[in-house]
This record gives sequence, C-alpha cells and structure tokens, in this order.
Amino acid sequence: MLQLPTRAALAAAAVTGALVLTGLNGTASAGTVPGAAPAAQPRASAPTAAETLRTADTSAAVLHAMQRDLGIDRRQAERRLSNEAAAGATAGRLRAALGADFAGAWVHGADSGTLTVATTDAADAAAIRARGAEPAVVRHSLTALDSAKARLDRAAAHRDTADTADTPAWYVDVRTNTLVVEAVRPAAARSLLAAAGVDASLARVVTSAGRPRPLYDLRGGDAYYINGNTRCSIGFPITRGTQQGFATAGHCGRAGYPTTGANQVSQGTFQASVFPGNDMAWVAANSSWTATPYVNQSGQNLQVTGSTVATVGASVCRSGSTTGWHCGTVQQLNTSVTYQEGTVSGVTRTSVCAEPGDSGGSFISGSQAQGVTSGGSGDCTSGGTTYFQPVNPILSAYGLTLKTTTSGPGDPGDPGPGNPGGTWAAGTVYQAGDTVTYGGAAYRCLQAHQAQPGWEPPNVPALWQRA
Repeated sequence: MLQLPTRAALAAAAVTGALVLTGLNGTASAGTVPGAAPAAQPRASAPTAAETLRTADTSAAVLHAMQRDLGIDRRQAERRLSNEAAAGATAGRLRAALGADFAGAWVHGADSGTLTVATTDAADAAAIRARGAEPAVVRHSLTALDSAKARLDRAAAHRDTADTADTPAWYVDVRTNTLVVEAVRPAAARSLLAAAGVDASLARVVTSAGRPRPLYDLRGGDAYYINGNTRCSIGFPITRGTQQGFATAGHCGRAGYPTTGANQVSQGTFQASVFPGNDMAWVAANSSWTATPYVNQSGQNLQVTGSTVATVGASVCRSGSTTGWHCGTVQQLNTSVTYQEGTVSGVTRTSVCAEPGDSGGSFISGSQAQGVTSGGSGDCTSGGTTYFQPVNPILSAYGLTLKTTTSGPGDPGDPGPGNPGGTWAAGTVYQAGDTVTYGGAAYRCLQAHQAQPGWEPPNVPALWQRA
C-alpha cells in the first residue's frame, strides 16, 4: 500500500524523493464598507470626454463577449459602453446634489443608455431632467434601504449558517425601491427580517430555489491539500468531457483521496494514481472549481497554449506552492530515478530546484506545458536537481484534455478546412514519429504534443511534416 510521506520521510525528500509537505495554515480575510457620498452642488457642464469610456481602449475580446452574451452587434456594444460611462458620471453628480433624497440610479437600453434617477422628493424632478436623466419618485431613500440591509447583515452574522441557508441572498433593488430577500422557504426570510428588526414596508420576500456556491479557480502551481494534512501543488488544469480537474503527481495521493484547495475549501477527489513506476494522477474537481488555462508565475497568470515537448538543453520553469517560480534547463529526457518508495521511469531530469510541497506543480517551457514535479535533491537555497513526470503521458493515460488559452500557434481559432477527413484528431497525444492523414495527405509528427483545434497538420509545420 502506498503511504504518503511521514515527517521523517519529508525531511529525506528534501534530499531525494517526493516533494510533498504536511501541515495546514489558517487563512483570514477582511473587508471594508465605504461610507455615503458627501453632499455637493451639481456642475452645469456635461461629462467630459475623459469621463466617458473611449471604446478604442476597450479590448476586442470584451466587445466580442458583449456581442455574444448580450445579443448585440459591435456598434451597439461600443455605444452602450460610452452611454453607460456617461450615465455613471451623471448619476454620481446627482447623488451628490440630491443628498438624503437620493434613492438610486439605473441605466437601460443597449443604444440609448437611458438613465433613471430615483428620489424621495418630487421637487427634485426638474433638476434630474436638467441633467438628461429620467426622474422616479419613490418612498424610501437609498440610505434607508442600505441601513436596513446592514441590519440584516448583522443579524445573519449572529445566526448559525444552518439558519440562514434557506435565505441565500438579499440585496437593495433600486428599481423596485425595496430590500429584496430571496428565500427557499419564505418563513426563513421572515424570521431573519424579524431578528434584524427591519420594517416590513422596506422588504420584499422572493421565493427562489437557487442555492449559490462559491466559485474558485484551478491554476497550475497553486497549493492543494490531501486528506486535510498533506500539501502538494496543482500541475495543469484539465477537462475530461464536461468534468473539470487537474493533473498532478501520483505520489501526492491515491484514488479516492479527497482534496481541498489552498483556501481549505472542499475541492475534489483523486480519480486515478500511479506511483512508483510512473508518478501520475488526476483529480476531478467539484462544481465550485473551474479549470483555467494558467500557471501561477509569481502571482501572475502565465498562459498555457499547448504541450509540445521541449528538447534537451531548452529552458524550463517550475511553479510550486512552497518555493514559487524557478527556472533552469532540461538535462535529460526518459530518465529513471529511484526513490525510497521505488523506481519511477520516463521522467525528465532538470536543473530546476524544488522543495517539499512543490510536488505535482507545473513545469512549463515558454507557454508549453511540460510536466508535473516528481522529486529531486537539493533545495532552492543551494540549488539542486528535480525530475518531472511528463504531462503528455498523463493526458493520454487518463483521456484528459489540457486546458489552454488559444486554439493553436497559427491563427487563433482557425478551424482549418471543413471536414477534411483523415486520422488526425484533436485531443490525441502524438509522439515524435507518429503518422496521421489529414485532408488526403500523410503527415509525420515532429514534436510530441496533444493536438488541439487549430493545430491541424497543415497549420503547424513546427509540429507536422508532410510524409
């Protein structure tokens, strides 16, 4: 039976062996709530160009996503952004001018960006129209509604989570001028409102079956914990059909072992693991976690675009949860190394340093995924040798697809010729020397990699050669 390293074994692992780390550290977070805006007199001038969004500064990706998700064209997206920015400036001025009467603002309309500003005093309507906004006269000021919500927040903080589970959300809805409480059971919402001492005239209970959950990202190099006490590092986020998860080192855990994230939130379960012999495993994440195409590079997101194998002598870098980001070179491929648990074959030897807890973490060359940290000798103070389990055999063995940011090294998103026929298939791991057919021609693989849409043989001469 494979046993995870004891503390004594971990000390030995710093010399040679599996780079895992035991022990959990607590985390804490804090937040602040901004105060109300001070009253001020409105300015007569319209918003300046500097106060409105210049759509030329908006990325094409943002505009594309707006078109896709809002069902509008590019012209509408650009106009909407400009109108919304101008509306925000106007709403800010009117909030300052109306003071305690202000009851919120909202914008609507893809093209017109019509701004509505609510007030508790009908005498403010003329000033609102003078600013180009539509007035709405309501009963409750935004200050009163925010105050009621704050009382609800305090009441919830002093109740057991089980008591608030059936009231998953509450918020101030300026459009309806009410404090809305969403509830799986309306009685639970009424109980919470009573405990908070909120006037019934301020609140509205809405029945909802939804139970929100926190969402977290899987990122290469970030920490995760096994069975609540042993720490390793995420290798590379992957998908398997609709299932999301990540590849990591086999010595980090056995099939069935549960994992939690760096935030100590339940994360997933080991689905398969091999160690020794190889050092490979994958974890299926639960619905709170999303696979991302990134590796943690000293706190920044480094894009992963593929898994083309680096040659001997090439630079390679590693991300791990103990020592962070370190680089070196590939020294030898297809190496066998003996740890105290047994021999592991097919790993790559590097001059990159690593320490306990870095196990399973990402090895990457440029933007190409290389493998997951296995073990080694030395440390990141004096230097050392580290071995990684190549990622392509993990992807192939378990039918996993590497999460990447681009469709291919040529034109991103280019799908190639429609239905060309042949044996080439996206998602397949190809080794150097493999042959495929595509579009009626034969091709020989030049560099091992996992095929992706956009990486069709005619598109990537660095990976495929006409046979």
